[in-house]
Amino acid sequence: MSAPEHRVVCHLDRLLAERGMTLVDLAERAGVTVANLSVLKNDRARAIRFSTLTAVCDVLGCTPGDLLSVARAPH
Repeated sequence: MSAPEHRVVCHLDRLLAERGMTLVDLAERAGVTVANLSVLKNDRARAIRFSTLTAVCDVLGCTPGDLLSVARAPH
């Protein structure tokens, strides 16, 4: 039996665009690899470390609720 799909949606693309930043800029400033941020940005992440979440939010000047949301469950 496979694990159910999550409904967490990442808004990293929008936040980066609003701030005129690239994924590489964010990676350098947050101390996180571009590969890890790419997984997050493309909604392929299954987990995120609080230290990564904190670093990304610090650099982007946002909260976790700005970065992540939960999509409505299908009816």
